[in-house]
Amino acid sequence: MIYLKLFISFLKIGAFSFGGGYAAMPIIQSEVVDTYHWLTLEEFTDLITISQMTPGPIAVNSATFVGIRIGGIPGALVATFGCILPASLLLIFLSWMYMKYKKLTILQTILSVLRPAVVVLIAISGIKILQSAFGLNEFILENLRLHMLFIFVICLVLLIKYKKNPIFVMVLAGLLNLLYNIIFL
Repeated sequence: MIYLKLFISFLKIGAFSFGGGYAAMPIIQSEVVDTYHWLTLEEFTDLITISQMTPGPIAVNSATFVGIRIGGIPGALVATFGCILPASLLLIFLSWMYMKYKKLTILQTILSVLRPAVVVLIAISGIKILQSAFGLNEFILENLRLHMLFIFVICLVLLIKYKKNPIFVMVLAGLLNLLYNIIFL
């Protein structure tokens, strides 16, 4: 019975958590803290912190964590499967629809109109991340973190000019920031 509850609970979370991890948090909290009392509010806060530190989406990490806590490895598998099932089915359906109708002129027109919008959305997110990383609040220069700008430029050159592996560049960026913090802070 507990496996069914885990499955249905995380199936709802997977089906209705549009907008990413932060949008999913209230739904996850409602299910695991308020409805089923699988976690206390403090444990839920720890869960979100751990989910942020580990690779993967918050909802999937939460499903795995709660599943292990409540039902061991089978619970983790059931909860994680319930969480990813709606997105997987939707992706399969949309892929099938695209493959079936990809030659339609109207579909190609819609996709060509959406491409620039997607690029703009990604660019805006990138700009916001850069603002946060460099300490620029609405482009006010008093909080500018020059070392972060320096690390960014190094990473950009390594990725674009020298075609270095992104994982290597991420590790290098982390080490450079750590070195800066050790020396100057």
